[in-house]
Amino acid sequence: MGLFGKKEEGGFMDVIRCDEQEYLVWKWRPSGDANSTKKENAIRYGSSLRVKDGELAVFVYQQKDGSMQDFIVGPYDQTIKTANFPILTSIVGAAFGGSSPFQAEIYFINLAGNIPIKFGIPYFNITDSRLPDFPVPMSVRGQIIFNITDYKLFIKNTRLINFELEEFKNLIKSAVTSSVKSGVMNINRTNPLNLVQIEENLDFINEALKSKLKDVFSEDFGVNLKRFDIDSLELDQESEGFQKLLSVTRDQQAKTLSAQTDVNIKNLNDMQEINAQNMADTLQIQREEAQRAQKLQTETNFMGAHALNQQTDVLKTAASSLGEMGNMGGAGGGMNAAGMMTGMAMGGAMGGQMAGMMNQMGQTMNQAQNTPPPPPQIQYNVSLNGQTAGPFNMQQLQQMVQSGQLTTNTHVWKQGMTNWELAGNVQELTALFGAVPPPPPPVM
Repeated sequence: MGLFGKKEEGGFMDVIRCDEQEYLVWKWRPSGDANSTKKENAIRYGSSLRVKDGELAVFVYQQKDGSMQDFIVGPYDQTIKTANFPILTSIVGAAFGGSSPFQAEIYFINLAGNIPIKFGIPYFNITDSRLPDFPVPMSVRGQIIFNITDYKLFIKNTRLINFELEEFKNLIKSAVTSSVKSGVMNINRTNPLNLVQIEENLDFINEALKSKLKDVFSEDFGVNLKRFDIDSLELDQESEGFQKLLSVTRDQQAKTLSAQTDVNIKNLNDMQEINAQNMADTLQIQREEAQRAQKLQTETNFMGAHALNQQTDVLKTAASSLGEMGNMGGAGGGMNAAGMMTGMAMGGAMGGQMAGMMNQMGQTMNQAQNTPPPPPQIQYNVSLNGQTAGPFNMQQLQQMVQSGQLTTNTHVWKQGMTNWELAGNVQELTALFGAVPPPPPPVM
């Protein structure tokens, strides 16, 4: 196992080291004997000790007041001196001059290695909250990985002498089996699981159990649980409990799907009703605006005639008053000269006003005669949601295109057409769909 000198009373060893490739704990034995004796544990002061990186060498001294340990963490490649072994200093006295051997057991511990263990837990019963009287058998398979980080706690919790990794693995497997079974059932009690879809909760279960097992591994075994992974949660699909659970799950899914479909249909109908109402309101507003515009145009055209009629009534009243002034007599019933003069003055003023009015009316009539009539309005009826709306002029149709109410696939009709036609096929309307809004103004 190492380079050893001849054995006399005590071992005169040149090199103490571990050459194992895969191990967790390995005891150094100079003779290769499985039994530990005082002779083989007699270590010569000044022998060479080699500890690789990621290794730990533990010197265990069996003293009357109990065992004591010196820890040498690699990398280390020096001769054994009391300067590096605090406990050895009190054991090896100056009187020996370093020539006599000292008693110690030496263990190498692998701090860098990750030890994987696969585990399988046979069927155990678990229930679904929907059918508590019909348990379902379930098995669990997975893997754990652990390493040693707190080596002092590991040594305290582990009997190093004759350490066997397989025995240690079996102890850990037993702890994993017990913890996983109780952990899964406890999770199911606090967070009821749908057993038919339980594998969808693997991540949640793994995290919950890892937290629990991490404390168990540290306190009971002195090792660090690095990974915990459940690969599968298998239900016994032939069991009565599973079959009943599957039937209940299918019924619930069918009801849920039906309810969701009803909700979707109602939402769709409500949305269509809202859209139809919005469209009807928009069309009503457009019609009212068109009617107001037409009424305003009519009032503008007849405003001049209305003003002329009012002025004519005023002049008629004035003329009547003028006639009465001419007939005013004096005391003897003769013609009243003053009244005549007043009537003449007022008649002149009225004549001027009448002339102005006639002149203004003539200009207005000439202007009306010289102004061409407005072009005929092109109006189309539109089929919206199976109902006829309109008629709408080109400006209103353009607004409907912009709002998305009128597309090339919308049916339209106007006076003179024999049948309804798609708007995209009417040449007169093609310009409406080619209109592109102007680009936004440049940012200064």
